[in-house]
Amino acid sequence: MTRIPAALERRLQQLFPRVKEREQFVAEIISRELDSPLTLPLEDQPRSVGGTLHLFTDGGSRGNPGQAAIGCILEDPARGVTLKEHMERIGIETNNVAEYRALIEGLKLAKHYQPNKLICHLDSELIVRQLNGQYQVRMVHLKPFVEEIQALARSFRSVTFKHIPRSDNFRADALVNRALDEHPSPKFRGIGK
Repeated sequence: MTRIPAALERRLQQLFPRVKEREQFVAEIISRELDSPLTLPLEDQPRSVGGTLHLFTDGGSRGNPGQAAIGCILEDPARGVTLKEHMERIGIETNNVAEYRALIEGLKLAKHYQPNKLICHLDSELIVRQLNGQYQVRMVHLKPFVEEIQALARSFRSVTFKHIPRSDNFRADALVNRALDEHPSPKFRGIGK
């Protein structure tokens, strides 16, 4: 049985001096909540912002392939605020895989805010051109990433993929480097060391 915090127990005692009434009240609330449709945790609930949001993503690896990480920044330019930042190590990957995975994670973050328009800023010209249909995706292992991005993009009213210079994407790049620096790859020792 779950224990009720002392402060809550005191409040319940004030409202329901009799133990049976108190227990019945608690049982009814629990029963009602269990029978109601599940609500998403606060983190997963949509936050309707509308308007236009800007998503900056970057992915990189130290070595190609090598230890890789992603970084995403979601901004509301109308209010001049950063809504969400995300950084994550993703293991051993290529730069292109990291770039795609960063965009996928960023689209998932943006989806919670339900913008009318989402502008995705990437410093990988190759990936922007592939997503905009200017270049074919020839590497078979990258096609599932493109398909996932296209599926996520359909959940927005309007999505634009825009190439920006690396210098304009310094904050997302800094998240990638911070993720890699905070969790450095394991050091392998040679025999006899």
